[in-house]
Amino acid sequence: MRVQSSVRKLVVDGFWNENAEESAIMLAAEGRKDAADNRLRSLLFAWHKASWYGTEVEEINAGGRTLLQLKPHIAVDYLSAPQAVRLLQLEWTPRLALLMRIAEQIREALLNGWFIPDWETWSEQHRRWRMAMPVTEERKRLLWEQSMQEAAANGDKGIDRWLGYAVEQMIEQNGLAAQAWREIGMSSGEGVLRHKSADEEDWLIAIGLRKDTLPFRVALQLVEPQETDGWRLRPALQSREGGPWLPIRSDGYTGWEADTTDGRAIAEAWLPLVEAKLAKEQAKWVAALPEWEDTATDGVIRSELTDNEAWRFLEEASVQLLEAGCPVLLPSWWEAVRSRKVRLKAKMKSSVGSAAQPMFGLNQIVQFDWKLALGDVDLSEAEFLHLAEQNRRLFQIGGEWVHLDPQDVAQIKQWLKKMGKRTGLSFRDVLEMHLRGGTPLEEDDVYGSELRAEVELNEHLTSWLAQLQHASQIPLAELPPQFLGELRPYQLEGVSWLLFLRRFGLGGVLADDMGLGKTIQFMAYLMVVKEKLGGFRGPSLLICPTSVIGNWEKELEKFAPSLRVMLHYGNKRDKGEAFKAAAEEAELVITSYSLAQLDEEVLSAVEWDALCLDEAQNIKNVYTKQSSAIRKLSAVHRIALTGTPMENRLTELWSIYDFINPGYLGSLNEFRSAVVTPIEKTRDEGMIAGLQRWVKPFMLRRIKKDPSIQLSLPEKNEAKTYMTLTAEQGVIYENLVADLLDKLDKLGPMQRRGLILAALTKLKQLCDHPSLLSADDRKLQWEPERSNKVVRLLEMCEEIAAEGERCLIFTQYVDMGEQLRKLLEERLGMPVPYLHGGVPKAKRDEMIERFQNQNEPCCAFVLSLKAGGTGLNLTAANHVFHFDRWWNPAVENQATDRAFRIGQTKQVQVHKFVTLGTLEEKIDEMIESKQSLSEQVVGQSEQWITEMSTEDLKEIFALRKSWLKG
Repeated sequence: MRVQSSVRKLVVDGFWNENAEESAIMLAAEGRKDAADNRLRSLLFAWHKASWYGTEVEEINAGGRTLLQLKPHIAVDYLSAPQAVRLLQLEWTPRLALLMRIAEQIREALLNGWFIPDWETWSEQHRRWRMAMPVTEERKRLLWEQSMQEAAANGDKGIDRWLGYAVEQMIEQNGLAAQAWREIGMSSGEGVLRHKSADEEDWLIAIGLRKDTLPFRVALQLVEPQETDGWRLRPALQSREGGPWLPIRSDGYTGWEADTTDGRAIAEAWLPLVEAKLAKEQAKWVAALPEWEDTATDGVIRSELTDNEAWRFLEEASVQLLEAGCPVLLPSWWEAVRSRKVRLKAKMKSSVGSAAQPMFGLNQIVQFDWKLALGDVDLSEAEFLHLAEQNRRLFQIGGEWVHLDPQDVAQIKQWLKKMGKRTGLSFRDVLEMHLRGGTPLEEDDVYGSELRAEVELNEHLTSWLAQLQHASQIPLAELPPQFLGELRPYQLEGVSWLLFLRRFGLGGVLADDMGLGKTIQFMAYLMVVKEKLGGFRGPSLLICPTSVIGNWEKELEKFAPSLRVMLHYGNKRDKGEAFKAAAEEAELVITSYSLAQLDEEVLSAVEWDALCLDEAQNIKNVYTKQSSAIRKLSAVHRIALTGTPMENRLTELWSIYDFINPGYLGSLNEFRSAVVTPIEKTRDEGMIAGLQRWVKPFMLRRIKKDPSIQLSLPEKNEAKTYMTLTAEQGVIYENLVADLLDKLDKLGPMQRRGLILAALTKLKQLCDHPSLLSADDRKLQWEPERSNKVVRLLEMCEEIAAEGERCLIFTQYVDMGEQLRKLLEERLGMPVPYLHGGVPKAKRDEMIERFQNQNEPCCAFVLSLKAGGTGLNLTAANHVFHFDRWWNPAVENQATDRAFRIGQTKQVQVHKFVTLGTLEEKIDEMIESKQSLSEQVVGQSEQWITEMSTEDLKEIFALRKSWLKG
């Protein structure tokens, strides 16, 4: 009731505002300005849902007066049926009353579809629409025209555009209307809306707003030269129902006839309509292509074309006609020819790669001839230059049409002048050109044509490369009886692949997943070279991390005991001539990465047969002195073993490849410019695929997930990982043993047993890490490098993390477990849970749940053997590490079964760490051989050691000197 008392009557005026940023109807209160202050919008639109009760109506203050700005489609909806506050008495000014009448007329037009594009003023930038009432609504048409005249007389200029603005907003906001308009554009071509090459009737038909009543449609056809004729343009007809096109020509008088030899003719019903329709089409063709008008006949497109004019029609004019809504028929070969580039091909002249002419190394020179390919047509250099001199775009060679681009011609001429006189390519160049799909003619392609020089391999090299890329096609090597191992099928393929590369003087990367046996494959390779291929041409060199030197020697003793092996490490290692003489007596020398740099001069003095890098990712940083020193070493054959050939950067891949096949990927600057920068910037899939093809022949990578590999693997694979003591550990170990043996014979039986058990614990802890013996656990004292066990564990866990797998790590010592947790978290950059006896049940359950959840970032789970050895289900892990040994197979197997149990879907790899030369190795040997002790006695506890004689204890505890060299 307050509204009635304060506003009993309100006079509202309105006008069309064509000058606003967005054309609109403006409303304002007349007379009672106080009634309108901040209230006009709520009063007028209180019941108007389409404007969300006035929220979509903008208020504008102009000269102290409040104006309401209504968008065109809102104005149509509101003014055709105003909905104000019900108790408000409204009065419209005559001017606004006229606008309300116009709004009703526009609303009716929108609902009935009585509008069409305004052909006279239409453009895609400024689309215009006009009223188009059917002939049955003549009275309403006259009323509309009268309304427009009256509004214009009132000063509402441009109000005739109100309808168009409303239509555009309807298309923008109404999904069904927008879809209908898109379908018109797709069916007729948006280009039609930009051309006025015919009358309005044709235009409306073209965009689908009016039906074409003719029984046929017309197209302009380009006809390729025949025996007596050149290129021609002619009309063609097709039934509205579809079917083949019928080319036609003037009959020389006043009509048209079929231009075929197959007896077809123009349908009788069409004849009266053809002349008028063709006149219209000719006008459209000339309007779209005024420069193509026949100079002898006005208003007609020319019919005869030269070769270059035909190319212009194919490339440019046909597109202009299509944009004008004119159908065009082009030769069927054009789409293929227009996108076809001239290809430069190096065609081999020799039979390189055959038994008669075997290649050897990447620097082998391959003889070839340059050919230029245009489609399926090959041209010699002279033939190409002859065609280029004719300055034509289209040629017919051997019954096939080809296209020569002047920019391509200019670039090829320049390249042939600069590089084309070469008749030989290195095998390295041949492989790059073939595998990468060609080489750009210019690094900085000023022409933008992206032409490439390609190579056409001969039959022998094609077969050779197929074998190299698919190891299963390489004949399998025969293992000598001196190799005391049995290889799985994929491992024998790996050995055969390495030998295949050696035969042709090429290096390779064996990049199998961890646990697939890279070590045993290299040992088998060495034994085949020694026993089956005539022996070595000198000693071979194996460079590996210090932490695995002992593992290599132990494995060689087991599988290749006949191989003469020399260790080169430690402070007492040979130098100078002594080293050279000792190396020449050996068949395999093993050293570490750090010594490869320190002893660069010593190692460089030997001509190595095979040079193998284990964990080759150690040279991934090309700028280190270590990496540089190793690449300088001379060798007959280079091999890299690594499960992670590239971690973060493509330059890491280059570093390894520059070791195995120097120069294969070009210089580092060339590789960075041509490959690294473009790929890292664009992530272009084509470039990445090209790089994959380039590197694949010299990398053999198998992963455990491959079905063929899984079939070869046991469900549980147990292996011992051997490492040596550091120099610091060796000194402490000897002191502990000496102190024990000095006191043994001076004590009674009970004290003697206690001393032995205490020494046993100390020696086991020392093998883990020296800091376990000290109460001071400052960070500096827990450096990984003080224990080869820790270093090796971190290396292996990094590889497991890179493969997206998980592992369990068992240790007997709480402090050791805590330090492993810290080191792993720091190295892997992800949380590492540690379960021991002091962890509450709730926390324990949370740890297990997070580890089992594959979506959680986790790689390693450290467990104390007592707290985590039984009762847990940790099948998310497929690696199990026994960091220190319990010396009880049953206890260790129970711990392993945390991962190897029902629910496990992967092969489980068990890694048992053993420190060489120490009591760890000796007791492990005793358990394996069961000599002098039964499994039952050994399995119960460590008490049996306390009952041994002093002499026997000396044998078990004493450090083997052969392992104490550094």
